[in-house]
Amino acid sequence: MSGARLTLSEYEALVEQSPILSWRANTDSLCDYFNDRWLDFRGRTMEQEYGNGWAEGVHPEDFDRCLSIYIENFTSRTVFEMEYRLKRHDGVYRWIFDRGVPFNDAEGNFSGFIGSCVDVTERIEAQEALKNKLENEIKTLSGIIPICSYCKKIRDDKEIWQQLESYISSHSEALFTHSICPTCAEKELRSLRK
Repeated sequence: MSGARLTLSEYEALVEQSPILSWRANTDSLCDYFNDRWLDFRGRTMEQEYGNGWAEGVHPEDFDRCLSIYIENFTSRTVFEMEYRLKRHDGVYRWIFDRGVPFNDAEGNFSGFIGSCVDVTERIEAQEALKNKLENEIKTLSGIIPICSYCKKIRDDKEIWQQLESYISSHSEALFTHSICPTCAEKELRSLRK
């Protein structure tokens, strides 16, 4: 079964109404087209985004890396993928997965790049939350100290059992003074009386 070809108006609807943010850059690496979804996401006009105007929305911490990937791959005419934060129409930065591919005209001449972007903020935030959870669990686990249930000595990393005071002194700046709690004092007094 062969697929039916799209009419020009169907193709235009497909490009403009697709849930994907789309862009095109000419041979000078300047963006000369953004679909309606992109413009709605950004809350800006084609004129504002045109050329390098779109880059005003890239988060300052991501800008240099984003520009470097874009220029390097544009120059070598190779497919690229990158993630960066892009300012949405409400001023909130959202993580975007951007994939750019070179395209040629009907005669096979390089004509620029076409790109598609998807908002991946939820995935990035979920990965960050998982990373933080794992780091906290590792921190908790690394804080577990093996201690003898009877004599209360602590086993160090070299498998040597040390008195509690000795272990803590070698792992902190804590100083100790000794005393006796009321429960132990009572117990010791009873032991001495016998």
